[in-house]
Amino acid sequence: MTRLSVNRSGELEVFVRVIEQGGFSAAARVCGMTPSAVSKLVTRLELRLGTRLVNRSTRQLQLTAEGCAFYEHGVRILADLEEAERCVSERTDPRGRLRVNANVPFGYHFLLPLVPEFLERYPAVTLDIVLTDEVSDILEQRIDVAVRAGPLKSSSLVARKLGATRMVIVGAPDYLARTGVPSTPEELHGHNLVGENYPRRHAGWPLRDSGEDIVMPVTGNAQASDGEALRRLVLAGVGLARLAAFQVSEDIAAGRLQAVLEAYNPGDTEEVHAVYVGQGGHLPQRVRALLDFLADRIAISPEELHSVGT
Repeated sequence: MTRLSVNRSGELEVFVRVIEQGGFSAAARVCGMTPSAVSKLVTRLELRLGTRLVNRSTRQLQLTAEGCAFYEHGVRILADLEEAERCVSERTDPRGRLRVNANVPFGYHFLLPLVPEFLERYPAVTLDIVLTDEVSDILEQRIDVAVRAGPLKSSSLVARKLGATRMVIVGAPDYLARTGVPSTPEELHGHNLVGENYPRRHAGWPLRDSGEDIVMPVTGNAQASDGEALRRLVLAGVGLARLAAFQVSEDIAAGRLQAVLEAYNPGDTEEVHAVYVGQGGHLPQRVRALLDFLADRIAISPEELHSVGT
């Protein structure tokens, strides 16, 4: 069978839909085919390529290393086809489902408030938003754009830096009135330190005393799964927490929270990135539209994170 006799773009689109939809049946509904036809198409594709692309089980499909590479290239190729068609057609507006994953503080403080403006600007786009402080697998969960805080692991993903935010230890005035305001890192041992129950790069809170870097273990009687939950625990007077400045700047200004041990703050920052699959020239319009929108509407600095114009 010659290459010209094979509808390679059609095969590629079906394969990508299988991965995006998470299975043959769901992909079949999207493609207007039967599950059996979709399964046979993927099998023919694997035979033609001479390698297994997905490991099948009764519960799920798992991409092989070859399948992952083929999927990433396939997304880019289909995006190029879409862009080529867009250039010669009248349909120029971004459209389709856009899957977005963001850490909870960024989502609550900035992403969700900007959703109405984004959808008003791009009414043909449907946003599918998941907020979590756990690092999600973009390929496995079929995420178009993920906003992540902190260091990025080396990967084939592309990252667009949105900026960086400093960290600050805060407590509620009533809690500090009961326990006293710590004046040195050693005095934190007498406080309830509220921390995350998910893995982080630090074993504790980094501080700097007389030019020496130290790490304060986080020992308290409460933990939470995301930064916004930690903020609410601190507002309730449970204890102290170390949070991004953008989360608590309004609380500090309003007197709901108080920053402590700023003289010992090492000045470390967490970078915030939008990560995605594919280079800038190989992006679906809806993905490029969101990336440009976030870059235009979000300003992140080490002192504060805020939406431009608010």
